[in-house]
Amino acid sequence: MNASKTSQAAKRQEIDLAAEAARGKRTAALAHPATLEALARRADAVAVVAAQYATAVDTDSRFPAEAITAARGQRLMGIMVPRELGGEGAGIAAVTDVCYTLGRACGSTAMIYAMHQVKVACVVRHGKASAWHQLLLRRLCNEQMLLASSTTEGQAGGDVRNSAAPIMRQGSRITLERQATVISYGEDADGIVTTARRSADAASSDQVLAVFLKPDYTLERLAGWDALGMRGTCSAGYRLVAASGSEQLLPVSYETIHTHTMMPYAHMYWSAAWTGIAASAVDRARAFVRKASHRAGGTLPPGAAHLTRANASLRALRALLSDAVRRFEAAAADAATLESVDFQTGMAMLKVNASELAVATVMSAMQACGLSGYRNDSEFSLGRHVRDVLSSPIMISNDRILANAGMAALINGAPASLHD
Repeated sequence: MNASKTSQAAKRQEIDLAAEAARGKRTAALAHPATLEALARRADAVAVVAAQYATAVDTDSRFPAEAITAARGQRLMGIMVPRELGGEGAGIAAVTDVCYTLGRACGSTAMIYAMHQVKVACVVRHGKASAWHQLLLRRLCNEQMLLASSTTEGQAGGDVRNSAAPIMRQGSRITLERQATVISYGEDADGIVTTARRSADAASSDQVLAVFLKPDYTLERLAGWDALGMRGTCSAGYRLVAASGSEQLLPVSYETIHTHTMMPYAHMYWSAAWTGIAASAVDRARAFVRKASHRAGGTLPPGAAHLTRANASLRALRALLSDAVRRFEAAAADAATLESVDFQTGMAMLKVNASELAVATVMSAMQACGLSGYRNDSEFSLGRHVRDVLSSPIMISNDRILANAGMAALINGAPASLHD
């Protein structure tokens, strides 16, 4: 190679390295404390609005329109989208913090935001090879769109790894007709991300993930949503009829999407919302114990010991979630690790353990407050917290998760040391 060609090759390599470094800086942008602080302030601003309307949202079982409008105003809907597509390149830890902050204000708002971000994560991580999905991410950031999820249907309930309704193809067009048991906030979303069988002759477990925007589908309500808690999620059942171009199918099998993204992100973001609810309950219990102690001349009320227990379980819950986030961040780009039995079982059990700890924390806080926590007309009322958090063990049933993880429990032995 002559000197000129060598020089050109070196220059190209230098340009490539500079571009790679720039991409790295963009990806790491939200790791900067000032940026994280700004994001926290934006989340706090939304939480103020969510808290203001939380009682009305719960009482009327209505969509938290004010809080979601505030989230759009703070441009929180597309924070996970890479910067080159108009987003902020936020990582998992940043988004879990937002879910946690919103959970402290309104459980329904937090869960809606969490479910939306799970769908965004699927498109971000698995739509890289699709021009249509890249354009969608740009639109999502520009318009602050809200995406809903449809993964349950018919008698299968929460069995998200099997689909009954198939994608039907005609040339470059696809159609889908689905009896969706639940589509949370479906009527208020700008699009629905749904699982489906790959084709009419495919196995139920051979699934794809499709994104349909509002003009692409109609919803016919099949069941209402008069639930004990999480009333603002408006998780009604619908007949979903959709038609679009085939390019709106994500170019990766749902099996991969579920393993690498859907399940772990859902369990982390949902757990963050539940942790926020639990933290809010502990805050109220602490305020009650302080006020009761002050009135009694410094003597702690009978239920104070339950506040100690609530604090301890909340710390355990936060540590559990933080550890899961760190573990996922370390494995996010390693397909072999993501698909390993140990990792999958750990992420599945995160949901079980987090939901049980969240319920235990809120119930301990309730016991600390006693009748003041039980009453709906008390400043220390925990009725909404209890009802919202009780959804956590049945949102994708813990029993189903435990049954699916049973084989892994038989295969894997106990670790050889505390550090394995």
